Amino acid sequence: MKITKLFTEERAVSPVIGVILMVAITVILAAVIGTFVLNLGQGIQQTAPQASFSFDYNTDTNVTITHETGDTIDAARLTTSGLEAGSVEWDGHNGLTGSVSAGTSAEFNNSANWDGETVRVVWESEDGSSSATLSRSTAPTI
Repeated sequence: MKITKLFTEERAVSPVIGVILMVAITVILAAVIGTFVLNLGQGIQQTAPQASFSFDYNTDTNVTITHETGDTIDAARLTTSGLEAGSVEWDGHNGLTGSVSAGTSAEFNNSANWDGETVRVVWESEDGSSSATLSRSTAPTI
């Protein structure tokens, strides 16, 4: 075997590399198109925000919920559940509009005593396809 012939022989190298590259490109394109067609990318941009809330039960019937730390959240995406009236939206409640960021507070009234009720701050995605409880608190038992 001649060594010089081995290094000068270029048969079948370009066609094999070309076929491998074409297959790889086809697989990647099929995955991207399939993701959009099957709408699998829908939930990617709608992840729940990370935020911490504090609960201050200042009377038998009132609770003040304060955004302590974390992401700024659109007030229209937040509700408080566990109230006798059901869920109350943050947007427009006590004059609150726009976004909820660290230091923002909202006061909620329960017409009956809390007496061990679980109060939750719930976030819902813009299209309503997902939701998450961001924080929860159990009211003191009276």
